Amino acid sequence: MWASFGGVSDVASVPVETQLEAYRPELTGYCYRMLGSAFEAEDAVQDTFVRAWRNFDRFEGRSALRTWLYRIATNVCLNMTASAQRRVRPMDLGPAGSGTATHPGEPRPEQIWLGPVPDDRVLPSAGDPAEVVAGRESVRLAFVAALQHLPPKQRAVLILREVLAWSAQEVAELLDTSVASVNSALQRARATIASADTGAEARRPLDEEQQALLARYVRAFEAYDLTALTALLHEDATLSMPPVPLWLRGPDDITAWMTGTGSGCRGSRLVPVAANGMPAFGQYRRDPDSGHVPWSLIVLGLSGSRITSLNHFLDTDRLFPLFGLPARLEEGAGQPEQAGQVA
Repeated sequence: MWASFGGVSDVASVPVETQLEAYRPELTGYCYRMLGSAFEAEDAVQDTFVRAWRNFDRFEGRSALRTWLYRIATNVCLNMTASAQRRVRPMDLGPAGSGTATHPGEPRPEQIWLGPVPDDRVLPSAGDPAEVVAGRESVRLAFVAALQHLPPKQRAVLILREVLAWSAQEVAELLDTSVASVNSALQRARATIASADTGAEARRPLDEEQQALLARYVRAFEAYDLTALTALLHEDATLSMPPVPLWLRGPDDITAWMTGTGSGCRGSRLVPVAANGMPAFGQYRRDPDSGHVPWSLIVLGLSGSRITSLNHFLDTDRLFPLFGLPARLEEGAGQPEQAGQVA
């Protein structure tokens, strides 16, 4: 990736690209929260690194490298959001539909949808437990969706102050504004987020009860035992399927959909991954000829011993490679991991 840049500068005997790469995960997480798309976040970080590499000889250590990179990344994200439509979830577009619907609606353009992101692209694999929990909480789908309701600069202020714990003075210097302006923007952003439905439970490592819940979900889904599956759902559980706009609320409508129009999922297999600090699965539908082919990336929301959301993302051509999922499952092939080893 860096070879095309044509050279390596030497600062403290550490190549520039090595210094920059150390910040990739946290910058990707920051840009993902700003933009709501894993693909746009990776583009933004790459643009940030290109700009930093080209101007490294003028950096001269006048500020911390991390601060300088965040300044560049913030400007890149603000430029990207200037002409972009706010990314949404199906729940933002209208009321819940009926489980007896015969068609989920015409797919909407990818550019409007909030998308999932792999945990390993945006979250540290280890560290202070409190920071790990806070990181997982701040990339949950509902929270990132709520961030998209904020004007871009308010979004940046909230993420920098509340998620990354920067001081008001540091944020003011990064945004070339005053501390008073930062505090005012933060107050308005907090009010907006407080009025949004971001879910109440922090995404801590799954306890034994939730690990067992996931194992039961996998067994019920792969057996297409809808009675067992319905028993796992919260009374207000939701099901969504971007890029189609239909979404459902409640076990009755979800079960009706899976019994009727969605019954093509019968015979599916699930491969566990982790997305947005939440358990997730690559879903493979049965291929009439042989094996199983990609159908959706499922991101589950959990609360206690119940499933609160089933988020099915259908853009498998892009999402499965992003999550390192195989292009198909052959008959008799074992799963890469056991269900329940996610998160």
